[in-house]
Amino acid sequence: MKLLILTQKVDKNDAILGFFYDWLRVFAAHCEKVTVICLYKGEYDLPSNVKVLSLGKERIDSRQQTVDSRNILQRFFYIIRFYRYIINERCNYSNVFVHMNPEYVVLGGLFWKLLNKKIALWYTHKAVNFKLRLAEKFTDIIFTASKESFRLPSKKVKVVGHGIDYQKLKIKNLELYNAPGVKIDSKFKIQNSKFTLITVGRISSSKDIKTLIKAVERIKNVKFDVIGGPLDEEDKKYAKELKQIVKEKNLESKINFVGPIPNKDIISYYQDADLFIHASQTGSLDKVVLEAMACGLPVVSCNDAIKNDLLRKYPDLIYRKGDYQALAKRIEEIINISKEKRQELGKELRNIIKNNHSLEKLITTICKNYL
Repeated sequence: MKLLILTQKVDKNDAILGFFYDWLRVFAAHCEKVTVICLYKGEYDLPSNVKVLSLGKERIDSRQQTVDSRNILQRFFYIIRFYRYIINERCNYSNVFVHMNPEYVVLGGLFWKLLNKKIALWYTHKAVNFKLRLAEKFTDIIFTASKESFRLPSKKVKVVGHGIDYQKLKIKNLELYNAPGVKIDSKFKIQNSKFTLITVGRISSSKDIKTLIKAVERIKNVKFDVIGGPLDEEDKKYAKELKQIVKEKNLESKINFVGPIPNKDIISYYQDADLFIHASQTGSLDKVVLEAMACGLPVVSCNDAIKNDLLRKYPDLIYRKGDYQALAKRIEEIINISKEKRQELGKELRNIIKNNHSLEKLITTICKNYL
C-alpha cells in the first residue's frame, strides 16, 4: 500500500507530538511507500520508504514572525504548497490518512475523491465544529481511540484504541516480571525519600492542574512534578497563575514545574515516579495516561474516557471532576498500600495497554481498513 499521511509536525524531539514519529516508523513497516505532508518539519530519521514534505512553518518559527498580516499571507502559502504536494505526489499514494486536522480533509477531500483515493481521519477530541462536520462528509473512515473521543454521530466511526509503543515504554527492571518464580521485592524501584507524583501534558485550563495542586497541598511527604508547558498566550496566563498559587501557598519545595520534555525522553520520568495523577477535562482518551500505564505506573483520573474504558474495573483509581478532596483521598490510599501491591497494580495496568492499545495493533488495524 502507498499511503499519504497528513499531520501537524514530524519531530522526534517534540514534547507533545513526538509520539507520532513512532507511528510513522510503524506505518513504514506496513506500507510500500509513505509520503508525509506536515506543517512543521524538525529532526527525524525514518526508513528510506518515507518521504517528508513540509508546508514550511519551521522556517517562519526560526524567523519568529509575529505580525498578523504576515501570518495570514503565510497561511496562503501553506495552502498553495499543500495543493502542490497532493497534486505532484498523486501517483505515489493510493490512500490518505489525516491525523487530527480535519481542515486537510476539507481542503483535499474533493480532489482525493475525484482520484478515487480512500480517505481516513484520525480524531480524538470532544470538540465538534463546522470543519469536522464537513470533513466527515468526505472521509471514508474515521478512526478514534474511544467512543468519548469522537462526539459527532457517524456510521463511519471505528473505535480502535490508542497506539502506545509499550515495547519502548517499559517498566523499570521489567525482567523482574518476566523471570519465572521470581517474587517482586522492594528493590524494584529506586528508593525516594518522598512519594513522587507526576502529571504530563500541555499546561492549559482544560487539564485542570489547579485541582491537582489543591489535592497535593493536603498530603504530607510527597513531591509533585508537573511536566509540560503552555502552547499559546491563554496557556501562558494559566501557567503564570498556577506558579503564583504555588508561591503564595509556599508549595515550591513540594511542587516542581519541570517544563516540556521530549516524548522520546519522558520514559525515565514515568519509571521513577510512584503515581500519575490526572485531571484533564477534554473527555477524550488521554495518551499520556496510557503511556504511564505502559510503564507500570498506577494512575488516578477523573477523565470520562479513562474511567469508562481503562479503569472501569478499578474504582479506587477514579474520582469526580474537580473534587480535590476525593483526589487527595485516592492518593493517600495508594501511598498506604504496600509497594508490592502497587507494583502488581502497575503490571495489571500495563497489560491493559499491551492487550488493547498497542501501537503495532493499531497500525495493523488502520492498514487493514484500507483493503
